[in-house]
Amino acid sequence: MLASTQVIGNLLSLALLKTGTEGKGSGTTLLFIVFLGIMTLGTILAFFLDKQSGTKAGLTVQTSSGSHSSVGGLLKATFVPLLDKRMLLLIPLLVYSGLEQAFVWAEFTKYVVSPAIGVSGVGGAMAVFGVADAIFSLLAGRLTTGLLSITLIMSGGIIFQAIVLFRLWLNHSFGSGAVELINLLGMAAFWGLGDGVFNTQINALLGLLFPHDTEAAFSQLKIWQSGAIAVVFFVSPHITFVAMLATMAATLFIALVGFLIISLYLEKTVRQKSQL
Repeated sequence: MLASTQVIGNLLSLALLKTGTEGKGSGTTLLFIVFLGIMTLGTILAFFLDKQSGTKAGLTVQTSSGSHSSVGGLLKATFVPLLDKRMLLLIPLLVYSGLEQAFVWAEFTKYVVSPAIGVSGVGGAMAVFGVADAIFSLLAGRLTTGLLSITLIMSGGIIFQAIVLFRLWLNHSFGSGAVELINLLGMAAFWGLGDGVFNTQINALLGLLFPHDTEAAFSQLKIWQSGAIAVVFFVSPHITFVAMLATMAATLFIALVGFLIISLYLEKTVRQKSQL
């Protein structure tokens, strides 16, 4: 459901933005007003959410005083997973999941999509990304049954994005012809497939590795993911697109190595337990 919002938002952008003189987009004020209105409506509706929904679903909601005695206790619980070697091996993958999200919005749209089809076409290209992301998030989630499926699906997502990075490294300039447009939209779709994989499989892997400490594990995901996104937006104006591609590729390779080590370790552990 979350991934599908990218489709709606980008279709609105495609409909409202028009390419003006010198390739600059017009209609941004109207787009901001529409997005602001939707955000305001969502904020208002949030006040009408049923406070007892968690209880009805069989979940218990604890107060801050009941769950953690102090802010220090909360911070300690959050960073405890860093003492686990498995989490340390996962950090490159968590970082890359943030890098790849920021890359597609900050770098791919700026250096690949906009020069090829204009600012007004960014919404259309990103809508293709969003459709692929939403569909594959659903499929990957349904196909996830255990460690083997996570390993295979995650490897596929890594291959998808590695192909896009290699293609962009060869040439990231596209014309306005039909073939090049299909090539461009295909890369957006491939990146969306990879993003859908990371969105689902990282969550599944964390739940598998840390079944008794899921809150702290998922907090690590958001910490490293958000930090990586912030770094991309701060650093991107100061480095070239090729340097960003090299950084993405290096991080992806390190993440793959760490993920495979964890997969082999878990497989070995399961095998030893089955022999007992």
